[in-house]
Amino acid sequence: MYSHDFTYRVAYADTDMMGYMYYGNYARLYEIGRVELIRSLGITYHNMERDMGIMLPVVNVESRYTKPALYDDVLTVTTSLMEMPEKMITFYFSIANGKKETIHKAEVKLFFVDMASGKRISCPEFITDNLKPWF
Repeated sequence: MYSHDFTYRVAYADTDMMGYMYYGNYARLYEIGRVELIRSLGITYHNMERDMGIMLPVVNVESRYTKPALYDDVLTVTTSLMEMPEKMITFYFSIANGKKETIHKAEVKLFFVDMASGKRISCPEFITDNLKPWF
């Protein structure tokens, strides 16, 4: 398993009239989490798309909201890979508030696609090679 954490402070603009972080904003945290996890492996999404011609479209998102994130909360977002990616890569997310209570969990599945052909491909070796020490 490989994991990466980042912190995020809930901004006023993230909240709804109840002072809760709007549910649609959680997907932005997933995006930041997976980009930063990939970056922690020495790879950037930007280079993967621009230089290597590989994109990762999202095909499935499952979310579970157990407690609200509130304005000015500092959240810890943990992004994990629990299995070595093959044709698909699945990111698991756990979000905790400042009290270290888990308030949200999610799973996001993406495919690897060759941008030139538009066809699905297997996980590139530059990713699997960097992940091998953790699996």
